[in-house]
Amino acid sequence: MKINTTVWLVILNLFITLCLESKAQPSYVLTDRRALQATLDKVADWQINHFNYSKAGSAGHLHDAGIDAWTNATLYLGMAEWSAISDNGPKYYKWLNKIGDENNWQIPDNFKNMPKYSLYHADELCIGQFYLNMYSVFRKKKMMEATLKRADWIMANPPSEDMKNTSKQTWTWCDALFMAPPVYANLAKLTGDNRYLQFMDQQFKLTYDYLYDKEYKLFFRDDRFFDKTEVNGQKVFWGRGNGWVAAGLVNILKALPEDSPLRPFYENLFSELVDSLVNLQSDNGFWHASLLDPDQYPSPETSATALIAYALAYGINNDLLSNGKYTMALKKAWIALDSAIGSDGKLGWVQPIGADPKKVTEDMTAVYGVGALLMAGAEIYKMDVY
Repeated sequence: MKINTTVWLVILNLFITLCLESKAQPSYVLTDRRALQATLDKVADWQINHFNYSKAGSAGHLHDAGIDAWTNATLYLGMAEWSAISDNGPKYYKWLNKIGDENNWQIPDNFKNMPKYSLYHADELCIGQFYLNMYSVFRKKKMMEATLKRADWIMANPPSEDMKNTSKQTWTWCDALFMAPPVYANLAKLTGDNRYLQFMDQQFKLTYDYLYDKEYKLFFRDDRFFDKTEVNGQKVFWGRGNGWVAAGLVNILKALPEDSPLRPFYENLFSELVDSLVNLQSDNGFWHASLLDPDQYPSPETSATALIAYALAYGINNDLLSNGKYTMALKKAWIALDSAIGSDGKLGWVQPIGADPKKVTEDMTAVYGVGALLMAGAEIYKMDVY
């Protein structure tokens, strides 16, 4: 018998509440590396067994569904983070190397004939994070050549600074702060050339100045939402959009030298944004698609929750978040995320591709949600609270 969504939500919320209130919390919650590994391996294996992508000439949109699309790039990045830790890492690295070789380690150029986007589109750089991660492990030159070439071209042909959403030459939507800036930060780390950091910082701050609401300490998705409101009259702040920024800040900070003069800005923004997000976590541990109007979007949303959990775990591990409330928020988030993983390893409740809050159901999954979960799980695995 199929349980309808309303009944399922009631059951799910009750389960999570009982877990949080019980002294005997599930053993996998920040306490048992072996159980955590089993969970993450199960998720990774399910996704590999169900992986597919669109090819040129097929019905799918290559920007969102190609082998090197931002969606799949997020999966690969999460898989690479987990491969470095899992006992099954060699198996996962073999799969990732096969993906890279199949795509010849290239950066997509889906918009090269569209002047407003050209070769600048941040989403197309996301795969570069994965390539540079793999280069840092295997040191094969071909793994970073195309990423380096694309970044050099962009810097040699400075993008328009038009911040309207219709332009994608600069980072005019908040998701872009996950997709592109860490590429430049990692190129600086790998090459020793600080020009990449200077460019990243300049472009990031254009977006920060334009999209960051300094009262709510949250990011608008893009300028289309400046004057929009939710049903309850609140501003529209998208859960996953702000999750993208929080996770992007993690990946920037991982690459920034400890003595970099840029660190204070990114550390302060990270702490400020994550604190705002923790204050908006629901009692059941999830973050909703709409941060300020959860009543209109009551369903769990795992991609936002996983991205924010990743940021929480990193912040705790690196002494950027020291208050005990952050550890409790992370525990709640991981219990919630684990409840959304099926017995077969399928992650559910992932909001589909979009630019704003949307409805989500238990059956919905997506590769970027799985990638975010693996990033969060890998960072949790590093914690010394066991």
